[in-house]
Amino acid sequence: MTPGGREITGGVDTHGLTHHAAVVDPIGRHLADRELPTTVRGYRDLLDWMRSHGALSAVGVEGTGAYGAELARVLIAAGVTVVDVDRPDRETRRTKGKSDPIDAPAAATAVLSGRTTGIPKSRDGAVGAVPVLRIARRTPG
Repeated sequence: MTPGGREITGGVDTHGLTHHAAVVDPIGRHLADRELPTTVRGYRDLLDWMRSHGALSAVGVEGTGAYGAELARVLIAAGVTVVDVDRPDRETRRTKGKSDPIDAPAAATAVLSGRTTGIPKSRDGAVGAVPVLRIARRTPG
């Protein structure tokens, strides 16, 4: 059983080698945060770690079309609701700074509050083919 059966929301600030994850309670209080590697095992550990804090309602992921693409796929395959979250706006970054321990909980609270409702980018179909075509055109043949 989850801790106290409480519902939680996750948030992830994504990067190339690591992702910084956080969980918040139903009123937005920061419960915990952690940095994990961007590997299949790291994604599974991230999901297990979030679920160890409560019933996971949704996860806000920055950059589902880039660094967060594979994480979003893993979470969706596990039945988790994933919301694409924009990076903090310039004013927020200017006043609060750019910090993974700030950005990950901010992604979670953006989902919790309903400020963001972005659909994760799937990077498949015609949209996903564009980068492949661009690389093929630049490659000497």
